[in-house]
Amino acid sequence: MDETKPEAEPRKEEPKKLSFDKFMQIDMRVARVTEAERVEGTDKLLRLQLDVGDLGPRQIVAGVAEAYEADQLVGMKIVIVANLKPARIRGVESQGMLLAADLGGRPIVATFGEDVAPGTRVR
Repeated sequence: MDETKPEAEPRKEEPKKLSFDKFMQIDMRVARVTEAERVEGTDKLLRLQLDVGDLGPRQIVAGVAEAYEADQLVGMKIVIVANLKPARIRGVESQGMLLAADLGGRPIVATFGEDVAPGTRVR
């Protein structure tokens, strides 16, 4: 009987701690994807048009095209960070960032199992 112990995984670096006040500054909202299309000349990027309720329409660029076809996202309710400064990604303005889990390098977009109105704050 072999009683050698498997090698322990290397310890992962602990994430930087935020204060509660800093965390509350992050404005996460529910957004409904109204349109989606691939960003021309890229393999990973999709341009998403969003309904964010009272915050109005938004556009974001997300690196999820290797995991999702554009039409799979239309109608999906996702979580976005709504108070990021706009940034240009491959020449396209992005007005936020979606939340997704990383499953072995594949993004899994965070969605809801229940009907939640666009613009609802996520805490």
